[in-house]
Amino acid sequence: MPMILAANANAQGSHVGEWRHPDAWDRPAANIGNAVRLARIAEAGKFDLLFLADGNGVRNMDKPDLFAATSPSDRPGVFEPVTLLSALAMVTTHIGLVATATTTCDEPYHVARRFASLDHISGGRAGWNLVTTSNPGDALNFNHDAHVPREQRYGRAMEFATVVKGLWDSWADDAFPQDRASGRFLDPARVRALNHKGAHFTVAGPMNAPRPVQGHPVIFNAGQSEAGRELSAAHADCVFAIEGTIGRAKLLYADLRARLARHGRQPDDLKILSGVTICAAETDGDAEALMRDLDALVPDAVALDYLAKMTGMRVPGLAPDQPMPAPAEEHLGPTGIGKAIVAMAQSEGLTVRQTARRILPQMAGNMIVGSARRVADVTEEWYRGGACDGFMIAAPVAPTGLERFIRLVVPELRRRGLVRADYAGTTLRENLGLTRPSNRHFA
Repeated sequence: MPMILAANANAQGSHVGEWRHPDAWDRPAANIGNAVRLARIAEAGKFDLLFLADGNGVRNMDKPDLFAATSPSDRPGVFEPVTLLSALAMVTTHIGLVATATTTCDEPYHVARRFASLDHISGGRAGWNLVTTSNPGDALNFNHDAHVPREQRYGRAMEFATVVKGLWDSWADDAFPQDRASGRFLDPARVRALNHKGAHFTVAGPMNAPRPVQGHPVIFNAGQSEAGRELSAAHADCVFAIEGTIGRAKLLYADLRARLARHGRQPDDLKILSGVTICAAETDGDAEALMRDLDALVPDAVALDYLAKMTGMRVPGLAPDQPMPAPAEEHLGPTGIGKAIVAMAQSEGLTVRQTARRILPQMAGNMIVGSARRVADVTEEWYRGGACDGFMIAAPVAPTGLERFIRLVVPELRRRGLVRADYAGTTLRENLGLTRPSNRHFA
């Protein structure tokens, strides 16, 4: 199976200062022209998929410096992702289209129907990034007085995914003959109601959309807590993992694969992508200079606010030059990322300020800065070494960073036999090497 390449489609890129760079998108907020161009660039480079992260609220209003500057994971001025990907499906033909939808602030029927529709619109290229919502403030927009406790969120997510997949199986693949001669638009024997009654949901079904082209759109997940890993083992087809070292990535890879058997799944049923920021240029020096330029666009106050956001710690109460401490207690936000940041800082002996600066482009994930040869060397080591099946790539500065990666790195990866020269199939499942799920009701 070739190395999987996924493109982070965030309009503001991956670095906190990226949108200020002269080569970045002009006026990136809700700009459909930029989105179309990025999709076409990624497809021309034979990327397997575009990935759109999402949130359901305006974040960091309590951190004025960061709020005004806006970090890439805040997204205060973006399109609803399935709406955007439906538009991008009309200007692309092969690349997968993956969007986030939360199980905490949504309903299974809505999610099942939206992604079934996207799968039909795109001809079988849809993917659902299943999240439980890490940002506590988002819950306040959905009839909650406070963020839902983690245990309840993951219990709801497990049942949510079961219901969504059940709704996708409402109809047999041949349920809509649409035969004018006989007058049979559909076959009544080829539909089943779900009639689900569980701890969190009561859903009758069936879904009012034909079975998706892929059977089930590809399900993605990124949770690295214990509950998140179990959710991935039970339901995910693909996991985005953020690990800063190849050793930790191998341990996570092995752990996730080992969990599949008790859910009745095979090792190849799950693909694991390492989240990585790649800054490629003609020379190592050119790439390093670009990163210095980006870092210089971020004031200390913004960098420290960003560290507070990602770890949940009260950073303003810490001395910037003291060693990075462990958080006093677990917070409600992205705990997997927060723990990885602290582990990285403590293993390298970083101060609070140094930690804040380190995570500006890549949180706690791996970062590769350099020439095509250096980038190819590192990615080949991870891929061939059993740390991942491919990479979820952020490439500063959008869109020029992705263009440089495709122009410089992709030919080197092809020369080494690591990536394909063209798409292998017509659906996202086929291109990722995943089987099409059988229908639980109809052979």
